[in-house]
This record gives sequence, C-alpha cells and structure tokens, in this order.
Amino acid sequence: MEPKLDLLDSSGTLADLISTEDFMEHIRNIAIIAHVDHGKTTLVDCLLKQSGTFRANQATEERMMDSMDLEREKGITIRAKNAAFKYKDYHVNIVDTPGHADFGGEVERIMNMIDGVLLVVDAAEGPQAQTRFVLRKALEAGAKPIVVINKIDRDNAAPHKVLDQVFELFMALHATDEQLDFPVIYASAKQGFAKVEMNHESTTMEPLFDAVIKHIPPPRAHAGEEFKMLVANLDYSDYLGRIAFGKIVSGKVKLADPIVCIHGDGRKSKSKTTAIFHFEGMKRIEIQEAHAGDIIGITGFEDVFIGETITDIEDRQPLPFVPIDPPTIQMQFAVNDGPLAGQEGKLVTARHIRERLIKETRTNVALRVADTDMTSIFEVSGRGEMQIAILVEQMRREGYEVLVSRPEVIYRRDKEGNLQEPIEKLFLEVPKDAMGSIMENLANRRGEITNMNHIGDTVSIEAFIPTRGLIGFETDLVNQTRGMGVMSHLFHEYGADRGDIAARKNGSLVSMEDGEATTYALNMVQERGRLMVEPGDKIYTGMIVGENARENDIPVNPCKAKRLTNMRSQGDGKGIALDAPLKLSLERALEYISSDEYVEATPKSLRLRKKELDETKRKRTSQSRVVKVMEEPVA
Repeated sequence: MEPKLDLLDSSGTLADLISTEDFMEHIRNIAIIAHVDHGKTTLVDCLLKQSGTFRANQATEERMMDSMDLEREKGITIRAKNAAFKYKDYHVNIVDTPGHADFGGEVERIMNMIDGVLLVVDAAEGPQAQTRFVLRKALEAGAKPIVVINKIDRDNAAPHKVLDQVFELFMALHATDEQLDFPVIYASAKQGFAKVEMNHESTTMEPLFDAVIKHIPPPRAHAGEEFKMLVANLDYSDYLGRIAFGKIVSGKVKLADPIVCIHGDGRKSKSKTTAIFHFEGMKRIEIQEAHAGDIIGITGFEDVFIGETITDIEDRQPLPFVPIDPPTIQMQFAVNDGPLAGQEGKLVTARHIRERLIKETRTNVALRVADTDMTSIFEVSGRGEMQIAILVEQMRREGYEVLVSRPEVIYRRDKEGNLQEPIEKLFLEVPKDAMGSIMENLANRRGEITNMNHIGDTVSIEAFIPTRGLIGFETDLVNQTRGMGVMSHLFHEYGADRGDIAARKNGSLVSMEDGEATTYALNMVQERGRLMVEPGDKIYTGMIVGENARENDIPVNPCKAKRLTNMRSQGDGKGIALDAPLKLSLERALEYISSDEYVEATPKSLRLRKKELDETKRKRTSQSRVVKVMEEPVA
C-alpha cells in the first residue's frame, strides 16, 4: 500500500517522515505543448479546476494562465508559465507553453524542467507546423508523450484520422519504440471531459489525470547530498529581487542555505537562499525546504540567467544546458529623433531603451541585443517579427518611444564561404479559386512547392520559402483568399541564398511640410494613392502619410490650407468626402515599411516615417541590399 503523502504540513514544510525517494515517486512534471490555438491554455484551466485547486464558490476567469494583457487581447500564449495541482496522493507540476513559432525559445528551455508532455492536437485540424517543432524538442529531450486529441465535440472532428496523422508524425521524427507506444486520450477541454476510447462515456477529466500518473515517470533526479538546479525561467519581485525557477536535479535545499551560482562564462558567485517557492495552483507558496525532482523558485542572486547552474558548493560541475535554435531575423531599435519625440512617452533616451532591451534578454532566451556604431541604434535579433512586435507593444505600454526598422534576415556563410539564408517550411490551406494567385505570390517570393493535395474545395500546399519571403506574406494571403486562407511555418534550415525578392510594389506619399493635416489638402493627396492619416493628425517633414499608387515615392503637402478670399466660399473642407484611411497594426506596419523607413511607436501613436527625414539627404543615400552575415561557419 502506498504511503499517504501530504506534500506540505501546516507550517509549510515537508513532512518529516517522508523520504526523498517517496517524495520523488509522488511528483509528476509535465508540459502542455501544441500548435497555436489547439486548446493548451483551456486544457490547463480545466485540469486546475477539476483537481480541486479552486474553491467551489471561487470566481475564476477563462484562460487563467494567460496573465499578460497582450496574451488576453491576442488570444495566444507568449510566455511559458508554471502551475501545479494535487491529484490523489500526487503533486503535478504543469507548464503551459506558447504555440506560435516565434516564441519557440520558451518551449525549448522548459524541456529541462519536465519529464513528460501532453501533446494537444485539434481533432479537426490535425498536426500543424508548430506541432512538429514542439514534438521534436520533446522527443529529443527524452520526455514521455501523452497524445491528447482535443476538441472532439467539434462538428468536423475526425479524431481517428488525426491519430493516424500523429503516428505518422512520430515516425517522421524518428521516435523510439518506447515513444511510439504513446497513450491516447480523447478530450474536450471546453466541455470538461476526457476518455480513453471514443465510445466511452465520461463527464470529467479523470481519465487524463490517471494517464498522467500512470504513464509520466517520476522526475529524473538524484536524492543525494549534492544540491544542483538548472535555471529554466526567471521572474522578478520588488521585495526579494530576481527569482530563478527550475527543477532540482539532485539533493535538497533549505532556507538560508549557502548557495553558489555557476555563470555561463565560468564565474562563480556566492549567496544564500532568501526564499524558496513552490507552486500550488497558480500561486507561489513560500516553503522552508525543497527536494530533488520538484520545480521551485529560489531567490538570493540578483545576477542570474537562464541556463546557469545553482549548487551548494563551488567545486561542483555545472549542469549541461542545451543551446536553443539561433535567431533568424534582425531589426533596429533607435531613439525617436522626430519632431514629435517626447510628447507622449516618458522613457525616450538611448539609456532607457538599452536598459529595457537588456532586461528583456534576461528572461527571453531567444532574443539577442547588440550595440552598433551609433549609440542611439541597437540591433535586436529574434525568431520572427511577431516576437519583436510583442516586445515593441510592451514597451509602448510602459511609456517608451522607439523607432523600429523593417525585419531583415540574418545571413551566414558555410565553410566554403558561400552565403546562406534561413529557409522556412510553409504549410498553407487555401480555397481552390485562390490557388492561382497564391502560387504566383509564392513564386515571386522564391518559394518551392514540395507537396500539394486537393481536399474538397480547399488545397493544402507545402513549400520551402526564404524567411525574408514570408515577411508581408500573411497580409497578401488574407487579401487574396478573402480571409479564408490558413498558414503556419517553421524554421527548416540555412540554405543557399535564393537571390533578390521583389519588395513592396507601391511607393510612399511623404510629407514635405510640418503642421496639421487638413481635409482640403488630403482631398488632393488622396488622388495620388491611399491615405494613412486623418484631418487633424500631427504631421512632420519626412512622415509617410499614404501609399502611392505607383512604385516611386512622392513628396506631398497634407497640411495645405484653403486660401481665404473676399468671395463667398463653402468653407475649408466642407462637403469633401475623404476615403477611409489605411490603419496598420504594429505587426502589419513592420512588414509594410521599406528598408529606408521606420515605424515610430509611442504610447498613443503609430506613425510611419523615412529614416532620413530631409528629402535632399534621402536622394543622396544609395539604395543597396545589406547582407548581415553571422561570424560562425555552418557545420
């Protein structure tokens, strides 16, 4: 008979009678992984509710794990987050991970903490691009998978067909025989039930709870005296400083114990534990002692980063940290030097921007920041424009003003010196009647079609395409398929340079005056193209006020006022009907701008402008394709 396990007694310490081995046997560390919008966060909510984490009368929100405002607004998970629940005598630590490819770094680093994964797959859509990525990382880490086919209550659900596709995916990723023998759970996180077979009856998640306890192994940890923990996540407390989260690989740690941090560069710094945190539900509970196998948070070091080792004495060897995939795109962040700078934001200097970017790299391992020859410009590298757009949006909300350039891919050279660029694998589902225009678009972006299947009125397309060819493609897809197209993509490899790709076909309407936009002037400007501003907007020289109908840029005057005369007049702007202006979101604006343009992001406004505001100086600047080459050769 198994011993009864209460992980925490009334004082918040571990029960004295339970050995470390027994403690580890009753811990399960799992991650929820899936493609974006396949129901990870909803499933975590359901597990927390049905495990008794919340009181019966406790008010809870939908998607509780999406704690950031941007996560709730966009309906996606951006940061990996920890939670825990108790089921019978077991303590289950659970990590909710992002599903969007741009935030893959969050998935990669948490693989050091967990021993099993719940692979969630939509019962109608089946495995998608990010499903392949997250599953590959889980299999490489040796995590035990449980396949959860979610949304079986959908009208077009085909769970058995999806299961076959999942098995084929496991085979394609060279899963071991043990990994191929994965258990399957059919579920509806929204309805709150799970079952082992489709013909079973169930009204709760109990079959999934039982599968986690039965199939996920206890933590891979050692109950020795040698305390070691690999830092996999970071947070910050105004009272305690930096909090380092990770799984205890061996030994145990108590409050006020001396500890050593072995940094990435080999340095070793000493401190002592000022607090130890344990998860219960979504809350951090302060405890006195923690043992091998548990996922905890430790405070005591201000200078600690993801991938570093915390141990008990200086003589210990650091734990290996699996490096994550390198960034593939790069953008410039610059100080806002426009005429309207400082009017809306409070944090506008190069020092403010640099400190904020460095702070971001401490918790976002997929992001890299480098100084440039100009003290007011910084180069930020990441996985995709959405990842960096999220950072810009966060900075806007915190009171920063910043200029951001168009994404540029990071090139590198192989051992023979040949130029290579990042190639993505693209998955598309488009209506049949839009297939011709989409194929032409892909050809213009140097895409290579590898597979095509006709399924009813839709066509599924697989292609290899340069990362730079994807910039702006999503907008084209929405327009050409009238919103019916679906796309997902995944970094594939560095391949041979595909040559020039046609940039935006339309030029810009650039203001040549400072002032305020008038209806009278905009009525004349809109004859040249599509407007991006409205009457009353503040305008400055070099600001982009619209899209030209032709390929070249045109200087215009959107601030011109109607001259007053002694004759009777209809008045300034009266009776003039302007077309609705083109309003771009931040992600769309970053894709839209050309290489000689910036997006000016402030707490209240998004403006497009030329990098060089003076027209004469702009003409002198030669337009050339800049190639950024990484220093290390490709193996």
